[in-house]
Amino acid sequence: MSRDVILVTGGAGFIGSNIVAELCARGGADIAVCDWLEGAETGKWRNLAKHDIADLFAPEGLADWLRRHEDRVRAIVHMGAISSTTEPDADLILSTNFSLSRTLWDWTAARGRRFVYASSAATYGDGDAGFNDDDDYASLKALRPLNAYGWSKALFDLYARREADRGHAPAGWAGLKFFNVYGPNEGHKGSMKSVVAQIWPKVAAGETVSLFRSHRPDYADGGQSRDFVHVRDAAAVAAWLVDAPAVGGVYNLGTGQARSFLDLARATFAAAGRPEQIAYVDTPEILRDKYQYFTQARMERLRALGYNQPFLSLEEGVSDYVGRYLSTPDAYR
Repeated sequence: MSRDVILVTGGAGFIGSNIVAELCARGGADIAVCDWLEGAETGKWRNLAKHDIADLFAPEGLADWLRRHEDRVRAIVHMGAISSTTEPDADLILSTNFSLSRTLWDWTAARGRRFVYASSAATYGDGDAGFNDDDDYASLKALRPLNAYGWSKALFDLYARREADRGHAPAGWAGLKFFNVYGPNEGHKGSMKSVVAQIWPKVAAGETVSLFRSHRPDYADGGQSRDFVHVRDAAAVAAWLVDAPAVGGVYNLGTGQARSFLDLARATFAAAGRPEQIAYVDTPEILRDKYQYFTQARMERLRALGYNQPFLSLEEGVSDYVGRYLSTPDAYR
């Protein structure tokens, strides 16, 4: 008898491959991945190498794959996206982040399947209006992202809410507004890697780490704060939503606790067993006017769904990342 299939788009990427790991560990379904592996030298293929996936194909083959496996697909976890906030091609961003998401929404809605997708905290723009994840149409429409990436994600959140309100929705659906995710399998991301991964080579070498100086009187240097969430926790939430009851909305995904970049740097030095060496540099002027000083996810709505697992603290998460991955020859989950 053929088993159910859960399809993970972007499944070789950072968050996507960790979701694949989580789903494979849970069992109960075959896991298929839709993604490009890019050049072998990037190491992106290693993100999947430890997991028993049932299928792997490039995005160009998605329509044909769905046609051939239509009866088996139980859920689609859609992580495939252009996630760079500095990508200059707005047409490419829109076709990848909005148009494809709309196609997969319509496919799952027409067949009564589950759909979990990646939204983003970038939809909140400068954050001055807070980080409340109310997902009624008016609340979603009031958001003002600062870049094309954030806008593409906000646009699809609006599409999902509008279609759901009209009765055209998957059997269960959830959009996840990921905050600052860090952890294993991000080595291929280059300049888009988490701050932990970016400062690690200097920490490991006993060199000084540079953080941005504050340009606001209400924040100390290095006091700019983010909601840092370990990718293992993010993946666990996404996997849980595949079968969670009463799902239908857009939800924040962070720890609910903002911590400073100084805290993050100190935790990395502590995990490496090295004395702190931290200096401050001016925030580049091109970024200064749009630089966020604070993000923190409101997590009440996700908790109200019934997700009751604890999230790793910053110190626990950084220690795990450094001790089990960054400081070892095998940095892949």
